[in-house]
Amino acid sequence: MKRLACAAIVLFAPVLARADDSALLKAKMQTLMDAVAPGDKAPWIATLDQRFVSTDENGEVANYDQEIAGVAPLPKGSSGTIAVTEWKATIFGDSAVSTEIDDEHENFHGQHIHAQYRATAAWLKESGDWKLVALQTIALRQDPPAVTLSGAQLDSYAGRYRAGPDYTYTIIRNGDKLYGATNDGKPVEIKAELADVLFTPGAPRSRKIFQRDSDGKVTGFLSRREERDVVFKKE
Repeated sequence: MKRLACAAIVLFAPVLARADDSALLKAKMQTLMDAVAPGDKAPWIATLDQRFVSTDENGEVANYDQEIAGVAPLPKGSSGTIAVTEWKATIFGDSAVSTEIDDEHENFHGQHIHAQYRATAAWLKESGDWKLVALQTIALRQDPPAVTLSGAQLDSYAGRYRAGPDYTYTIIRNGDKLYGATNDGKPVEIKAELADVLFTPGAPRSRKIFQRDSDGKVTGFLSRREERDVVFKKE
């Protein structure tokens, strides 16, 4: 029995150590997020490795000195919190990769703003201490608020549009809703962000921007994704 107990300790010790390291890394990351709003550089200086490199949600790359220099208090009239959620860390001995959702709530001059970011980090343990060596952050897209359009506006979008000989998009109206289908695919509801700017719920990276002639008649739309357009002409 004693041998079995010893074997169990040997077997589970690495698992427990990894769990402890994961909790420690999450705590370190939460401390960094807590320091963002007040612009407290101290936790960042203590946690970042001198070889640190980051890529932010705008695609900008920064080294250690640039990252520390960028830590500054939110402007007057703004306050907020960032909670580290959906945490997961994979430990590889003295290195680790973590991923999380940074859930941000900001008060901007009395208005509430909610944003979420996916962050992936690389960690290195040297001399018994974990240091953050790399961080990549992307902004998670959210559907925009939808507006209500008049019946005449909804009708103006109905029809078939073509981007090429073998690629069409058909919009139909059903009551106060619009549905769109690619080629002979299943129709999916589409909504209006603004008049002549439509989106598909659950696909916030793209928009359909409608074009009209001098008489106000819809002639087609631009399928825009990451600032790149595919042109559809109405048949």
